[in-house]
Amino acid sequence: MSRRIPLSAALPGLAALALAACQTVPVPPAPTIAWSVRQPELQSLSTFRLNGRVAVAVEQRGFNANIRWMQNGTRTRMILSGPLGADAAQVTADGTSLSVVTPHGRHLGNAAAREVLVRQLGFEPPLQSLRYWVLGVPDPGAAASVALDAEQRPTTLRQGGWSIEYHSYMPVGADWLPRLLTVKRAGVRLRMVVDAWHLQ
Repeated sequence: MSRRIPLSAALPGLAALALAACQTVPVPPAPTIAWSVRQPELQSLSTFRLNGRVAVAVEQRGFNANIRWMQNGTRTRMILSGPLGADAAQVTADGTSLSVVTPHGRHLGNAAAREVLVRQLGFEPPLQSLRYWVLGVPDPGAAASVALDAEQRPTTLRQGGWSIEYHSYMPVGADWLPRLLTVKRAGVRLRMVVDAWHLQ
């Protein structure tokens, strides 16, 4: 004759099984990929998004902002905003044209957009190259020098008069992408923290 187990007695065991089933399985680290392989792969990545934060310092001026970056082919679209999305500004560039939408909703194109960027930032951002630098690779259109760590990831990249330092990485899919980087030249420093990457 089968022996019935009271439900109250079975609950601890069921709870333990449920907890075991809900435990997060550790994600193995992304493997080391040779630089000769990962550099062209990342340079050819045409569609991605990232969410993060930036801190810009120019001489004695500076500001902090949240950033949403959307890359689609040669088209870069960045939305910069303060806490809770306040005072959002939008910058769109595709290598030949540039547009800015100010926090007040004013639309500016090309020369006017470039002028307001330089005036507000204190320098002209290297948008065409920056889309590659955020991925941890040099702009393929210009000469560069790169220093790599043991995992074949850049620690320092120098290109076009700018120095890019990569302080940490995060696993994204089968590769590593920058988590914290600093872009600088004389009198200018831009630090970016990436909270999330989305690759398509």
